[in-house]
Amino acid sequence: MKTAPDSKRWTHFHSALQLAISRSAHKWTYEDFQECFTLWCKEEPHGAEGIFNTVSRHMEDQIHQSCENLFKEFSVRDSINILHAVVSEARARKQRGEIHGKDVWRENLAPRAAVRARTVRVMESEVERIRAELQALEEENAALYARCKDNDDKQRAADAKTVELLDILDDVYAKWSQLPQDEIGVWALESAENVGLAQPP
Repeated sequence: MKTAPDSKRWTHFHSALQLAISRSAHKWTYEDFQECFTLWCKEEPHGAEGIFNTVSRHMEDQIHQSCENLFKEFSVRDSINILHAVVSEARARKQRGEIHGKDVWRENLAPRAAVRARTVRVMESEVERIRAELQALEEENAALYARCKDNDDKQRAADAKTVELLDILDDVYAKWSQLPQDEIGVWALESAENVGLAQPP
């Protein structure tokens, strides 16, 4: 299928952009490069100049590729060609005196409705993106809440166990305090003496 030739508007725009990219990539001169790397440029002039040229070309290629990616993503080339066709036809209609006619691109379609249709579509995709992000954040928050609740439950169980052990210790201490300490001392002393007597010499 044979494609239509590009419009003058696109050709001029693309040429001006290429010129701007080239100028921006080579705006930093070799003299500026020498001021930054004075010693190296004096010791290795040919190598330094080669590196400078390589960096400049790389910058130019990177900017050019980034622009081309944007053009492809947003259909800039086709849009500018369509814009040129619309403007050219509008000028021709104006010269013919056809100022108050209907829209020949979309019959009975008001310009505001066309703009709204375009804007709503973009906004709907943005709303979907935000909803997806919000859903991901809600899921993450739910996971964090579950983890915090699990940790809190474990902490409460540990605290309850600690209180239970302390109560047992208090009960043991209370019962120990009620025992006759003097009798326990005498019994312990007698037991130690009996053990000593029972051992062979």
